Amino acid sequence: MTNRLAEDLDLAGQVQRLLFPKSSPVCDWNCIGVKNRMDSSLGGDYFDFITMPDNCQIVFIGDVTGHGLHASVIMSLLYGFICRSAMQVCSALDVVRQANRFLQTFAARSQDLDYLFSSTLFFGIIAPDSLELQYVNAGHPAPLVLRGERQMALEPTAPPIGFLDDPEITMNTFRFAKNDRFLLFTDGITDRANPEGELFGLERLKLLLLRERVDHLAFLDRLFAGLNRFSGDDVLRDDCTAIVIDLHGGWGTGENLR
Repeated sequence: MTNRLAEDLDLAGQVQRLLFPKSSPVCDWNCIGVKNRMDSSLGGDYFDFITMPDNCQIVFIGDVTGHGLHASVIMSLLYGFICRSAMQVCSALDVVRQANRFLQTFAARSQDLDYLFSSTLFFGIIAPDSLELQYVNAGHPAPLVLRGERQMALEPTAPPIGFLDDPEITMNTFRFAKNDRFLLFTDGITDRANPEGELFGLERLKLLLLRERVDHLAFLDRLFAGLNRFSGDDVLRDDCTAIVIDLHGGWGTGENLR
């Protein structure tokens, strides 16, 4: 790789990282933390959390097909489209349907590369007063909800977007309770391998979620430290992203943290 190309890729990676939000330093009815590492300077994971004017909290996370430069190009297109749609249409179902049609317009231009215009996507909207989540999970690893000693998974409600012209996409609802912890992640977390080829897996992630009862930012640090210990190094072979949302009570209940 020439020095000029390496510099261009590094700059592109820096620009890409500017697209995504950082962990919020302010907590009100929820606290949000995120940690993201790419396996190279550019990657295909994308995510955001957007507070709407009515204080509804949008959160989404996804992973486009493939790795590296081509994945980052498609990711940037899709990420921008979803952000724009989310600000115009306050409906998880409509946003995911629009995102599927958006990818399909590009997939139709090539029979050889059409499969690259596809992605998993979890898109949800949390109402601050009721803590009700409306969500579509389009083929993404099921986010986990920790409530006391119990864990619940929000399983897929649709296939990944971009593959089908008219997929069956359904929206589900879930009502959070005070003190729930909501963990969203990409498959780079559970697919992290050790030198023997064993994957970190969902069960280890669930165990860590149950055991590490620290604040949302410390939890993310311990998660990624645990991944490094398991793999024996900090070399990534896939992008890794995790978002933690701690719910502290409905908006206007007097239980907000400021």
